[in-house]
Amino acid sequence: MADQAYDDRDGYIWMDGQFVPWRDTKVHVLTHAMHYASCVFEGERAYGGVIYASRRHSERLANSAKIMGFELPVSVDELEAIKAETLAKSGLENAYVRAFAWRGSEMMGVSAQSNSIHLAVAVWAWGDYFADKMKGIRMTHAMYRRPDPLTAPCHAKAAGLYMICTLSKHAAENEGYADALMLDYRGQVAEATGANIFFMRDGAIHTPTPDCFLNGITRQTAIKLAKARQIEVVERAIMPDELSTFDECFITGSAAEITPVAEIGEHTFKPGNMSEALVNDYADLVYRRIELPE
Repeated sequence: MADQAYDDRDGYIWMDGQFVPWRDTKVHVLTHAMHYASCVFEGERAYGGVIYASRRHSERLANSAKIMGFELPVSVDELEAIKAETLAKSGLENAYVRAFAWRGSEMMGVSAQSNSIHLAVAVWAWGDYFADKMKGIRMTHAMYRRPDPLTAPCHAKAAGLYMICTLSKHAAENEGYADALMLDYRGQVAEATGANIFFMRDGAIHTPTPDCFLNGITRQTAIKLAKARQIEVVERAIMPDELSTFDECFITGSAAEITPVAEIGEHTFKPGNMSEALVNDYADLVYRRIELPE
């Protein structure tokens, strides 16, 4: 997805109060976040010069930081202004926006309560996460499961929680798949490695209850778009043996947007009218051709 290394690009990144030339945004190798994953982040997209659901992402970043035991060095309002200014400075209309905060290098150990908190915002051009969406992506089954909420801060968008996602996605790609379906600690269907998942049967949509993984912003949008079309949406526990009973499937995320799924291991799905309608509705929404129903 990248034809140029992310540390070797033109432009500027907002970092700790100022715009820094892209190649000069450095952190020390003994930064706590690198060793202990004390970093939270947001992935957002801008369409036509406007970041979709920007404030909700900013609020989630602040909440993730709070869950991780620290506060952002700026307010949500200030972060909103920073993101807008960084997008404008990039000169991009359609772009990916990454805001993230992390513990610095004053203390190196499990405990780092005196470490400074750093904040950065970067913007870059990023096309479709998956090419030819309506063809449907191929997925397999992940090797790891989403953990029990009593064992990890599952409602924070925190860097450490993505370790098992990277491992599972790499394994899937090595087998020729685009992604992998993760179960949760109970053996129920949870999500893809970086996106929420939905299934369709008999005119209704079924999706796992987000009690041990992020209730994604795009997930919430997809539910509202479906309900606006008078499509029933059922949030519930879904077991793996139900996969063969569904006709359509799609995943949602800020990067993935709404992307149909054609295969999960031995189970096949046919991207159909319902998936296509939601893909188109989402595009109309983010480009402000329609409004999201309240």
